[in-house]
Amino acid sequence: MIQPFNSSFLVPTKRFRRLSVLLAVHNTPRISQHKIAEMTHLSSSMVNNYIKGLKQEGLLRMTGETNRTQEYHLTEGGEKELMSLLMAYSTEIIQFYGGAKREITKRFEQMVAEGVSTIALFGAAETAEVVHAALKDVPVRIVGVFDSDPAKQAMRFNGLEIQSPETIKDLTADAIVITSFGKQEEIYEKVRHLAHSDIRVVKLTDL
Repeated sequence: MIQPFNSSFLVPTKRFRRLSVLLAVHNTPRISQHKIAEMTHLSSSMVNNYIKGLKQEGLLRMTGETNRTQEYHLTEGGEKELMSLLMAYSTEIIQFYGGAKREITKRFEQMVAEGVSTIALFGAAETAEVVHAALKDVPVRIVGVFDSDPAKQAMRFNGLEIQSPETIKDLTADAIVITSFGKQEEIYEKVRHLAHSDIRVVKLTDL
């Protein structure tokens, strides 16, 4: 389920709020206006204005006679508008992704120039996917993937088995890159303690 409501950097434009309201209704059939406000992080008055506008455009319909029973549903036109906005939103996100990937590639090229040829990743989540994609353009080989989450351990990440942090002590690599943004300092200290002294430990934010 796409949820574009929690960004700390994207300025919520009128078009973005419109998408948020339409998407909330699409994702949660029989939704109330109060619930839409909770899901989209918009004020109740703002949601009410968007609901009125979307109804006038024939993109949204309402059922129920009282505030307690009122529910909102997308019309066929509303579904088409939602798809159009989602495509435009996705295009921008892909452009952001491409820019982030290029910047990460530059950082790894610098590491290669400093003698790094094999690395391991700590943190098998979405950020690690971006790093993995960036490394395809760099002469570096990924030799291990680690994660503290037991639910991820023994699963596969782009052909490599995700291992527990305790196995880092057996790792042979030039560097370990921490791709998790949460608790970076804590992870860094743990990895630094487990890794051989000749393995470089790098936080993604420090690349």
